[in-house]
Amino acid sequence: MTTELTYLALTLILALVHILAPALGRTAQFGLAWNAGARDTPVGPSRPVVGRLERAQSNLFETLPLFIGAELIAHVVEASGPLTLWGTTLYFWGRVVYLPLYALGVPYIRSLVWLVSIVGLVMVLASLFLLKA
Repeated sequence: MTTELTYLALTLILALVHILAPALGRTAQFGLAWNAGARDTPVGPSRPVVGRLERAQSNLFETLPLFIGAELIAHVVEASGPLTLWGTTLYFWGRVVYLPLYALGVPYIRSLVWLVSIVGLVMVLASLFLLKA
């Protein structure tokens, strides 16, 4: 498996972390009975950190389909190279760092880290158009 596909697989594991983190936070706040139930009764707002984890999850899920598509296309058309390697690395590690920064409510640096991940995504997408004929 290529390094890029390994990073893609790790990004999918990271997506599971993004799903579990707010779920565990909501369970800690509202209890196991609430989590196991149908959740028909409103319970009130989540704690700020849980809300941040939910927003971080949404943020990841906005770009994740693009990243998956770009990575798979790059692999299929054999566009892998330094651009895809660096792009994939920047996207993955940017997303890893983004989650705790968002959970802790760190401004500015969080946005800069998000931008790093987007630059990585753009690098992978750019590799698709820089194929040698």
